[in-house]
Amino acid sequence: MKELTVKKVPVAADAAWDEIKSALAASEWNSIDVINWPEFGYRPQVQFRLAYGDSAFFVQYRVKEKYIRARAAEDNGRVNLDACVEIFISPDGGDLYYSLESNCAGVVLFNVGEGRHNREFSDPELLTKIRRLPSLGREPFAEERTGDFEWELLLMLPYECLFKHPGYTPEGKQAKANFFKCGDELTEEHYLTWNPIKAEKPDYHRPECFGTVKFEQDGLVVN
Repeated sequence: MKELTVKKVPVAADAAWDEIKSALAASEWNSIDVINWPEFGYRPQVQFRLAYGDSAFFVQYRVKEKYIRARAAEDNGRVNLDACVEIFISPDGGDLYYSLESNCAGVVLFNVGEGRHNREFSDPELLTKIRRLPSLGREPFAEERTGDFEWELLLMLPYECLFKHPGYTPEGKQAKANFFKCGDELTEEHYLTWNPIKAEKPDYHRPECFGTVKFEQDGLVVN
């Protein structure tokens, strides 16, 4: 299993985007490049980096791909059918994990559960607290576009959105997570992961295949 060390950044959840980007510059980029299912062999170039502050996670993606679409126009829609990036995270390494999925226009899906089925969606008011900065803009577009596209997405996920983990803070703790890139209805359907998954067909809901995330405390990694 892969391991990821995450730095704390001195930036507030409501800080200007330029300030957040500057703080994230100290974090390393990681690749989402594992093809687990050879029949879906298209591999766009995808990277992410993750950091945390006093009250929120910050996750940034950058993508190079041939096809983009953002048909899902409302939160908690089928964003996985579009050009989509995702993080699944169990904040305390337990059975419950959150799924934060977003298409390239910053429309998100957010829920929690112990597996694929019977997942619980957050209150709509909490969804509004997830800040999004898509480089392509926030306007959805239903028709697929073909070309050489490069796009980024920066998300701010407040800890208060982790509604099954009240009072949660990550400092000095370990979590379990995996990161994904998909496009279920794009011309070249694909399912990339950060940590490998052992399954017969595409299935991101495999918490046993999550990697380890270690959150630094005072600049040190706590094992």
